[in-house]
Amino acid sequence: MTKYTPKERLYRALRKQPVDRMPAVCFTQTATIEQMEACGAFWPEAHADATKMATLAEAGHTVIGFEAVRVPFDITAEAELFGCGIKAGDLKQQPSVIKPVVKNLEDLEKLRDYKLNEGRISQVLEAVKILSEKYGKELPVIGSMIGPFSLAQHLNGDAWFGNLFTGEEVVPALLDFCSDFNIAYAKAMAENGMDTLAIIDPTASYELIGGEFYEKYALPYQKKIVDAMKELDIATVLHICGNTTKGLSIMEKTGVEGISVDQKVDIATAKGNVENALIIGNLDPVAVLWNGTPEDVAAASKKVLDAGVGLLAPGCGIVSMTPTACLQKMVECAKNHKY
Repeated sequence: MTKYTPKERLYRALRKQPVDRMPAVCFTQTATIEQMEACGAFWPEAHADATKMATLAEAGHTVIGFEAVRVPFDITAEAELFGCGIKAGDLKQQPSVIKPVVKNLEDLEKLRDYKLNEGRISQVLEAVKILSEKYGKELPVIGSMIGPFSLAQHLNGDAWFGNLFTGEEVVPALLDFCSDFNIAYAKAMAENGMDTLAIIDPTASYELIGGEFYEKYALPYQKKIVDAMKELDIATVLHICGNTTKGLSIMEKTGVEGISVDQKVDIATAKGNVENALIIGNLDPVAVLWNGTPEDVAAASKKVLDAGVGLLAPGCGIVSMTPTACLQKMVECAKNHKY
């Protein structure tokens, strides 16, 4: 069988076309302290400086062996752009959203004049460009962003779920606004060289909102993004935390090429719940990758691969304290697997 570049291999694998072997990639957060020490780019500076962000993303490839480069490392830059209060991260922890900005439709109207060339969003876009210019011919360049449901929750804060259940008018307006922003942001990433998009939408979990609310308040807005990317021939991967097993058939209606599942999901069952989407995952990022040994990683990888996973990957974002040796073992297991 023909051998492919990593870029060609992932392109084909996500579209279920024949490939020589499994790609070794990660669609969730990739950075670790050991990578930071190896490349000299550290959190929290690498969240806000394009050059350092690209350098640390590159370490995922040069140090760990991932056959892709991916930015950014957190899901708060979008909310920060719109004025949300952010708790700064540190060497080990990512930033988090601590203060919302939208209580009503009037507040939402104040956000519409945003600019993508400002704040950390602009640095992410520049990092994508740096990585694409250096690696884009050979490696996939994965852009990541928070999904519309979770971004709406960041903007609306603790009131979000209450507003959802009582049907407040701010809910659909916020979701339309967030999904339109997601599309604009994703198109800007694509213009800078992104070829694969990871949509991280943690609070849209089936465990949190169930199937009926997912179908009404998450599916249409995620699908808008996916449809826009299909027009650009950019594959999309959707990651939602929690046990999403019963919601996978609804998630697949978004049209994504891949669905990333966390460690609570049984891979064989997940495969049976979708028709077309590639199931991605789902090594436990804490028990196996962080606190395990390379031997533990090999055993867990074999179990997941034997269950028929489409792409071997972490079940969620990589913990920053994860040992390089454990991640390298996961990469090795993926590279040695033929479909």
